[in-house]
Amino acid sequence: MDHGIGYFLGHLMESLQHAIAGTSAADMAWLGIGIAGQLLFMMRFIVQWIHSERHGQSLIPVSFWYLSLSGGLIVLAYGIHKLDPVIILGQLPGTVVYTRNLMLIKRNAKQTKVEIN
Repeated sequence: MDHGIGYFLGHLMESLQHAIAGTSAADMAWLGIGIAGQLLFMMRFIVQWIHSERHGQSLIPVSFWYLSLSGGLIVLAYGIHKLDPVIILGQLPGTVVYTRNLMLIKRNAKQTKVEIN
């Protein structure tokens, strides 16, 4: 009953090969799109972390919201394609929040510019 990490990784690779073999080219393309969206979404945390470290305090840069929105929309599109309610319900509200935050940032930048002039 020795099922170590080698056994686990071998089983994982077999399962992955089996899943890929039965997947159409279109579904593979959508899988790539979904993974790309998830990577964009994940990058927002790395960008925020680096930004905060540079400033010595917890800050959220504007790029965080752009990465959130772009990654969220791509993952949402993937979820809609797959008709996956978990992904759809998980991403849809967030895209509204990300959009609204970007609108507020833009409005604040315009107001600040007007106040300076």
